[in-house]
Amino acid sequence: MAAPNAARENCNEARDLTRQQQHSAAPPAATSSEPRNWTRTLAPYREPSHTRSVLEIAITFLPFAGLWTLAWTAIHLGYWQVSLLPSLIAAGLLVRLFMIQHDCGHGAFFRHRLANDWVGRALGVLTLTPYDAWRRAHAIHHAGAGNLDRRGIGDIDTLTLNEYRALTSWGRLRYRLYRNPLVMFGIGPVYLFLLRHRFPVGQGRNRRQAWISAMATNLATAALVGGLIWLVGSGPFLLVQLPITLCAAALGVWLFYVQHQFEETYWAEEDEWSLNEAALRGSSHYDLPGVLRWFTANIGMHHIHHLSSRIPFYRLSRVLRDYPELKGVSRLTLRQSLGCVRLALWDETQRRLVSFREARKTQKTP
Repeated sequence: MAAPNAARENCNEARDLTRQQQHSAAPPAATSSEPRNWTRTLAPYREPSHTRSVLEIAITFLPFAGLWTLAWTAIHLGYWQVSLLPSLIAAGLLVRLFMIQHDCGHGAFFRHRLANDWVGRALGVLTLTPYDAWRRAHAIHHAGAGNLDRRGIGDIDTLTLNEYRALTSWGRLRYRLYRNPLVMFGIGPVYLFLLRHRFPVGQGRNRRQAWISAMATNLATAALVGGLIWLVGSGPFLLVQLPITLCAAALGVWLFYVQHQFEETYWAEEDEWSLNEAALRGSSHYDLPGVLRWFTANIGMHHIHHLSSRIPFYRLSRVLRDYPELKGVSRLTLRQSLGCVRLALWDETQRRLVSFREARKTQKTP
């Protein structure tokens, strides 16, 4: 989700104070897996299997198309009673298709870049995500995840405690609204997938490429939607597709949120930032039940993904089996993840995310 640019205005003095506090704070405990050269260790898992990759596409797309058709044909039997359920399951499959697109963006799904790119672009028509523009933003996210000096592109806006306190009342209200769960997981996904991805403003030097990617995706999506409306009618199309799109978008934003927004996550300034530490401690192991792991294409093993983004999602579970010491690193259960919703600010003194309520309490404490 895009960050509001004005959220960090007038914070220079607060950052100076923050740095003084950070240098006086005790360093975080090292993880047991810190000494290992994970880039070299995980290199053998990066080789994709073309047969497996094609199979994963087939067992995701074909059920998606089948459920879409079933939801449409079942409308006359009762929308709420019969037709809506296939749409909700299809939303889960759309999330999985996005994860395949995500792997293509990392060059992980096929050996050849052209295969990755064109499969990714085709899936972007279904996921309403312009592949080339998203791939660039996501690469920036991977290169700077957890870096306090490189926030704002491809991630969820997160302010430090002192940055938030330095804002005006209007600035604080805007940030609180942005981090409100109804906005983050309700309005936010609608804005992101139905509006922002259609018109990629604020792309800097890559603006031309981003607009070409977005407009090509928009044209292909319009052609697909127009064809389906011609075939089934506008009313049935909206009844089937809207729940799929809205639910998948909300689930996608939720997954991205809990992958980095948990209490003991990792943030550091440029001079102390470590890519390895950001992957291990700043990316969660979202330990989901088996069915949810399948629908989300193992994206919950996000710490491994950030250690080596070229590993296809179907090899991530094997990494966990071969290196069990990674199972407990930044582990987050489904139940624990629900508590992450309240977290909103990075306390650089305690080196953890805190809620607005905790921020008020620490401000009152002398």
